[in-house]
Amino acid sequence: MDKKIVVNCDNRATRVALLESGKLVEMDIERPLQHRVVGNLYKGVVANVLPGMQAAFIDIGLDKNAFLYVDDVYIDWDDENSPQASGSIDKLLKAGEEIMVQVIKEPFGSKGARVTGQITIPGRYLVLVPGANYIGVSRRIESQTERERLRREVERLKPDNLGLIVRTVAEGVDAGVMEQDLQFLIQLWNRILTRFEQRTAPAILYQDLSLTCRIARDLFVEEFSSFLIDDKHEYEKVKEIVDYISPHLKTKVKYYKEDEPIFERYGVEKELEKALSRQVWLKSGGYLVFDETEALTVVDVNTGRYIGRRNLADTILKTNLEAAEEIARQVRLRDIGGIIIVDFIDMSLEDHRRMVIDKLSNSIKNDRTKTYVLGLTNLGLVEMTRKKVRQDLSEYLQQACPYCSGSGRVLTPLVVSTRIESELKQQLQDENSKAVLVEMHHEVASIIIGSGGGNLKKLEDELNRKIFIRGAEDVHIEKYRIVARGSKKEIQELALPVKAGEVIDLEIEEPHSTNPNHGIARIHGFVINVEDAGDKVGQKVKVEIKDVNRTYARAVVK
Repeated sequence: MDKKIVVNCDNRATRVALLESGKLVEMDIERPLQHRVVGNLYKGVVANVLPGMQAAFIDIGLDKNAFLYVDDVYIDWDDENSPQASGSIDKLLKAGEEIMVQVIKEPFGSKGARVTGQITIPGRYLVLVPGANYIGVSRRIESQTERERLRREVERLKPDNLGLIVRTVAEGVDAGVMEQDLQFLIQLWNRILTRFEQRTAPAILYQDLSLTCRIARDLFVEEFSSFLIDDKHEYEKVKEIVDYISPHLKTKVKYYKEDEPIFERYGVEKELEKALSRQVWLKSGGYLVFDETEALTVVDVNTGRYIGRRNLADTILKTNLEAAEEIARQVRLRDIGGIIIVDFIDMSLEDHRRMVIDKLSNSIKNDRTKTYVLGLTNLGLVEMTRKKVRQDLSEYLQQACPYCSGSGRVLTPLVVSTRIESELKQQLQDENSKAVLVEMHHEVASIIIGSGGGNLKKLEDELNRKIFIRGAEDVHIEKYRIVARGSKKEIQELALPVKAGEVIDLEIEEPHSTNPNHGIARIHGFVINVEDAGDKVGQKVKVEIKDVNRTYARAVVK
């Protein structure tokens, strides 16, 4: 499998794309004004302790206090005066106490960061765990012989009161290289302890590397064919760190200087568009639908255009197998965390169900974030969980719609028309003006006007004034605006942009809804029905205005 790391940098953001066999599988974004805080160490102050929640809030200098759960409080087992881990949170911490914590989950939405007192400091090959006294080996190293070798080597290197975890990239690495990595981590930890003693809380003690340097440290290994960067400064930084930690990989770090934007060249922009779409098409013609809620994400699998070649069971199986692979990629790319429910197409054969579950389980193995397939529920749904560390991709790149507030729905024109009529009655009932001009979405305007203007005439009779309605494309479908108030003559001149006998150039926007032989044009939302222009949609034509009504004008092509 060909793997590439592709980096795009500008003054707004650094974007890192991970490609496998030419497909985008991971995306990381870091903005200058939105620094990542996961991995950072802080000297914090306990703001308040909540025994009922078995948690505490820690002031670490961010906008919102961080959340510390009782199980994440650091316990010094060698200290005879330290409370036991089974104790209540109020026995472990007191308000005003200063402690060292590390961020394990980014703040997002209304929630502050989540922190832990159990510190881990990553190097290239090892992770230092201060205060612990154990050795761990990455589960991704599958060879038992290699796991035992690494454990023996690290046992020989491990200092007292410092735990170590062997990272996946350490597979096949000599003990001397790991010892060099360990010495660097020990020096770093000693500097952090010195800062803790010297600085006043809240204060940052250690900040993790920038995005591109983290990728070089944590991800860049022999199996990658290239590490492409389109910014000279970032390129030099990555070359420097790779030269220190993995000099044999330095030739794979390349400066991209072609005219074509790097993300366009490798198809990343198109894949990002798909990753923000609710619907994702499969090669076979089936498709997936992603619906994200506060509590969980639901993925629905559909056969779509795929009708198969043999029988229904095989058609369903092929669609589900393809869907399982694409779901694993999309979940990883979109960085979806929490509970994930997948509604595969119903399968009657147990063998087929097992094949689909196995395909999904194998497809998530490349995901660096802990992901588990929990199996089928009684309703035939597949449950998955994926650790949520930060905001997902859509939250980085999108915001909730300011009109629908994220619901994804708006009121129908019929409901809006009823609401606007009611509000107009309240607003205009006690006014002295004889006429008003009201602008609204053209679909709502057509309902309020009604067939032959009947609805509008009824509204005018109720309010005892002339009401001029103007449809407008730029008005949100749920909104309206009163443009002007005044005498009937003043408002009529303002509301009617054309006069009978006038010759003007107009663009035909669409055919007439009830008579497609005629075309519809608009001037500032005012409708002009152009006779025999239904076949001229998109064209500009010269017309003569024949007559003008309060809600529309009639014209003919010159």
